[in-house]
Amino acid sequence: MGDPTQELISKEIAEARDGYAAARAGGAPEGHHPDRGYLPYRSSALRHPHNPLERVADPDAVELSGPVFGVTDVTDWDADLTAQHVGEPLGERITVTGQVLDRAGRPVRGQLVEIWQANASGRYAHQRDRHPAPLDPNFTGAGRCLTDDEGRYTFTTVKPGAYPWRNHVNAWRPAHIHFSLFGAAFTQRLVTQMYFPGDPLFAYDPILQSVTDDAARQRLVAAYDHDLSVPEFSLGYRWDIVLDGPTATWIEEGRA
Repeated sequence: MGDPTQELISKEIAEARDGYAAARAGGAPEGHHPDRGYLPYRSSALRHPHNPLERVADPDAVELSGPVFGVTDVTDWDADLTAQHVGEPLGERITVTGQVLDRAGRPVRGQLVEIWQANASGRYAHQRDRHPAPLDPNFTGAGRCLTDDEGRYTFTTVKPGAYPWRNHVNAWRPAHIHFSLFGAAFTQRLVTQMYFPGDPLFAYDPILQSVTDDAARQRLVAAYDHDLSVPEFSLGYRWDIVLDGPTATWIEEGRA
């Protein structure tokens, strides 16, 4: 007999997907997004604004209190998460690369790209992560780089593990890497997630399934690229990020 809580989550996910399809059939625009208060994702009601946004009187003044960076602040070491400590981290070493593009397919140069992730055991190096999986003293799980003249970024890291997140009984997040893109200013920051192909947890993850457009959801999954794999060193994954337009990469709303 199946788990009733898991069956309920699966039913809610299916109903949300059907609701999106019905909205499209009823004439909803191509850029339609699901309600961020997504029932199967229990905490989503607490993670997005409920009141109208307020216009800032002096937008330039907001930037004065935001972080700043320059090309001298970001080093090559920042993009290699396997070389930030004395020893090498445990896990499957991977190379993740791709281009940051605008809606016309033009590269976005000099873009600050940051990533953070769990270690190979599925645990973050963060004091609030109490998942009883081992921490890795040689893996912090954070990196950054600037896109080159072709809009390309590259990170060397380890494949993160799945982890429980207590959204419902037996809830596990698929392996994923968080991405942050800063644009020309901190207030333009965009946040999203990259997933790995063929993960059996996709169908059970309300966060990924909250992207109810099948095509948009697939754009969050990286592609294994054997030409990017380095012999006896790492497996290669390619994942491009499109900032806007009809093929834009899904971005988490409510982020600054």
